Amino acid sequence: MNHDLTEGNVTKSLLVFAGPMILGNLLQQCYNIADTWVVGKYVGAQALAAVGSSYALMTFLNSLLIGLCMGSGAVFSYYIGKKDRHKVRSCARTAFVMIGGLAVVLCIAVQCLIHPILRLLRTPGELYEMTRAYLAIIFWGIFFIFLYNYFAFLLRALGNSVAPLYFLGAASVLNIGLDLYFVRGLGLGLEGAAAATVISQILSGLGLGIYLWRKEPFFRFSLRGFLREEKPVGEICSYSLMTCMQQSVMNFGILMVQSLVNSFGAAVMAAFAATVKIDTFAYMPAQEFGNAYSIFISQNHGAGDKERVAQGTKRALGVSAVFCGAVSVLVCVLARYLMMIFVEAGETRIIEIGVTYLRIEGAFYIGIGILFLLYGYFRGINRPGISLVLTVISLGTRVALAYTLAAVPQIGVLGIWWAIPIGWALADVTGFVLMGRKSE
Repeated sequence: MNHDLTEGNVTKSLLVFAGPMILGNLLQQCYNIADTWVVGKYVGAQALAAVGSSYALMTFLNSLLIGLCMGSGAVFSYYIGKKDRHKVRSCARTAFVMIGGLAVVLCIAVQCLIHPILRLLRTPGELYEMTRAYLAIIFWGIFFIFLYNYFAFLLRALGNSVAPLYFLGAASVLNIGLDLYFVRGLGLGLEGAAAATVISQILSGLGLGIYLWRKEPFFRFSLRGFLREEKPVGEICSYSLMTCMQQSVMNFGILMVQSLVNSFGAAVMAAFAATVKIDTFAYMPAQEFGNAYSIFISQNHGAGDKERVAQGTKRALGVSAVFCGAVSVLVCVLARYLMMIFVEAGETRIIEIGVTYLRIEGAFYIGIGILFLLYGYFRGINRPGISLVLTVISLGTRVALAYTLAAVPQIGVLGIWWAIPIGWALADVTGFVLMGRKSE
């Protein structure tokens, strides 16, 4: 079902549209969370550390493609708001060829560069072979991650946030079932967990593409027709590349933090692997609400309705603040129990490290919730460069502080944890200042 976000009650429009996106992205996190849970329970702490290290790398690589698809989605939403479907179709076809081609190149390149990548990440010797074996399989899912996200952002721009949810739900259930079968049933270890994830990614990517082909025939195209039509390459690039840079800078900073975490040994790596999954799951609804808000802003910006943009921003800030505050309380109170979802109760050192992380960062989720809305706002009003600036401030502060504080013996790994909310706060303040100047 397609929703027109330029009409109707603002709060209801945001929540109804965002709901399936939030649930869908939570299900998407189940891909790696299922791997983490099954591997931690049935393979062991070292395998858990290997999956955790791989997660940071895959998040970075995926962010390149997701950022491009997200930027393209902003273009699609803008022209949907202007009621120019022919322009939407032209942009959609151009984006598919450009980003799809890059996905193929990226998939091949990382397969050829596994060993240099692992050395760059300072992967410990005892984890090297396990991590390599896991990545050699998981990398094959990159192209299908592109397919799912491309079709999902196009459908969301059209106002349909429900269809992507259905396919993610089916893929998540399949992934968990295959994880248990391959790892616990067949004893395939990390390779089995990786294979389960890739098979699920193939289902969600191809399935959503077939759905769009059948339900939206207006967007079908042949290569011959594509070559004849005018291609808005510059417009797609101006949005997509900036958003891609923002997403990749954000995740490259996380990758650098992962490298620093690796230097503290397997126990800290295993704790970080579990807490990152908890962390991501906790604030993922706020992130996806920010993406829904961005589509709302983009459509209404295209329609020229400044009053609705301002009203939507106020309502979105209120919703995000309430949600993030509630999640912060839950994570801080339940930190130990959340860690034991992924780690055996006997691994007391790993659990203690993870609890400390969650209680430091979890208390400040409102900072990342506001930052996601700021990203969405500037992307929606055709100023994605500001989102990049905010990301550089947030991650630059996080990385610089983490490396500086972690080098102090009295602080150590705690410096990595405290650097995160400090980076969020600085970026939030900057974003509000720039938003205020825009409205003057």
